Amino acid sequence: MLKVICYIFPLVIYLFAKEPISPIPLNIKVNIEKADLGKELFFDTILSKNNTISCHTCHLLNQGGVDNLQFSVGIDGKLGNINAPTVLNSIFNFVQFWDGRAKNLHQQVFGPVTNPVEMDNNFENLITKLNKTDYKNKFESIYKDGITKNNIADAIAEYEKTLITPNAPFDRYLRGDKNAISDEVKQGYILFKTQGCIACHHGINIGGNLYAKFGIVSELKSKSKGRYEVTKNELDEYYFKVPTLRNIELTAPYLHDGRIDNLEDTVKFMAHYQLGKSLNEDEVQKIVLFLKSLTGQLYNHE
Repeated sequence: MLKVICYIFPLVIYLFAKEPISPIPLNIKVNIEKADLGKELFFDTILSKNNTISCHTCHLLNQGGVDNLQFSVGIDGKLGNINAPTVLNSIFNFVQFWDGRAKNLHQQVFGPVTNPVEMDNNFENLITKLNKTDYKNKFESIYKDGITKNNIADAIAEYEKTLITPNAPFDRYLRGDKNAISDEVKQGYILFKTQGCIACHHGINIGGNLYAKFGIVSELKSKSKGRYEVTKNELDEYYFKVPTLRNIELTAPYLHDGRIDNLEDTVKFMAHYQLGKSLNEDEVQKIVLFLKSLTGQLYNHE
């Protein structure tokens, strides 16, 4: 019963809200010194055990914050088992990772560094390495206790806060520029709402603010059991954090297991399995045009 309420509640918000989607702010408040340090770490392979993998390896900023692979390749060519979510606009997610195992960006940093198929490192080793480099002075100029596990995460998280993509055509439309999108895109947005997509994809990130079951109307098979793998509660089986739809045209392949490589088929798939609907080609194309209007411009914090 609780799961049903959690799923229907966004619809109630939609029915009474002026607009169920909010534009991304044009800027964001950050600590510039920490963000600059975090940026350097984000692009540095020193984070990995053998100096081959950086955060940017799997989250390429010029490719929508992903690597466009079904499963990312980590240290020593090891293959992951879940599609890398975009790092862009992740500050607006209510939790991090598909299964929500990290409460915020700070906690999220710990995962990839220590994951044996990603960076396969530990923080004791990483801190030792960093203290032998220029990072020692850089950390000590910002943090009184120098290089620590929490300070590493704090700096990277501060930089990741800046990875927002404001000024998408649809955001400009929401801000009052009625010519920012075409009539077909507007029709696609209406379809997106009336067909029910908005029930899970709403808010500033058009997703990222609730869990939803994978296969609501028709049962689906998935190797990952989503939230259940964190809670071990059977009621959480196949519940995943709803992904953001921002910059979605850049982040193929789609879904938590990267099973679909194009937006058109993804829209049809989601309509069938999540909404119990069959969309015609014109409806699909208009919704896809709306989704493409969600591509924004990477914010520059400097």
